[in-house]
Amino acid sequence: MDRLATMEAFVRVAETKSFSEAARRLRSSKSLISRQVADLEAHLGVRLFHRTTRSLTLTEEGRAYHTQVTRILAEIEEADMAVSQTRTAPRGRLKVSAPMSFGILHLAPAVPIFMARYPEVELDLNLNDRYVDLVDEGLDLSIRVGRLGESSLVARKLADLRMILCASPAYLERFGTPETPDDLKDHRCLCYSTNTLIPEWRLKHLDGSPWPLPIKAHLHANNGDVLRVAAMAGSGIAFLPNFIVGADLQASSLISLLRDYVPEDAGIYAVYPHSRHLSPKVRAFIDFLIEHFGPRPYWDLVG
Repeated sequence: MDRLATMEAFVRVAETKSFSEAARRLRSSKSLISRQVADLEAHLGVRLFHRTTRSLTLTEEGRAYHTQVTRILAEIEEADMAVSQTRTAPRGRLKVSAPMSFGILHLAPAVPIFMARYPEVELDLNLNDRYVDLVDEGLDLSIRVGRLGESSLVARKLADLRMILCASPAYLERFGTPETPDDLKDHRCLCYSTNTLIPEWRLKHLDGSPWPLPIKAHLHANNGDVLRVAAMAGSGIAFLPNFIVGADLQASSLISLLRDYVPEDAGIYAVYPHSRHLSPKVRAFIDFLIEHFGPRPYWDLVG
């Protein structure tokens, strides 16, 4: 049994949840991939997958084995790159996760440009708003928005991020323009969903100190584009990142509010596991994004 080939087959089946798709990506046959996984299960003495006619999912043992094998394959690739002069050009499969709104609005238009520049890179882009564990899920890097917490991951800033309190001209004409954060208590607020019973927006006093402000939400949503559409329709005041509402501010479809009370700038980051030898494909993608979005991103042209 070729251990490396069987581990590669197992990882691809786990990622795609399909023997056929794993075979396509490995340029192999479905029967060979199935036999390799069966041989691996026999060698280990455990079942790695739950199989039904409609689904293929990892068992508990399979999830644990996937975590370890993913690391092993990454270390092998890293070792190859460390000693081989022929692998300096970016190539191979690049797995990236990103938040939904940022991915659709800004990564999606950039991806074809990157692919044309690096045709030997196979980009696998996963968009979702949940926190992802890069190591456990076998990702090369993740795009994260906001302020980063303590982590062993390496982070590179792609662009500045500003949060914007905003509303449509029609809403402000009907309900008035808030002059201080306390005025927001009398307004209709559009809020990102949280697990707290009473949502709050974290603003700041004029002296710079934090001002957590409980607000009454008239709309909760777990996606910023939903809140943007509601704000554009005059449904209330939203607190959204500039990469979502930048174009609307430029067009005066939304009006920025309480600028002196908005917190310090945060950032949009590319984060990836620490490695002595950063792979060419990861380095190329990060450098491309910094070039594409910086030094001041195109969505942030309103002062």
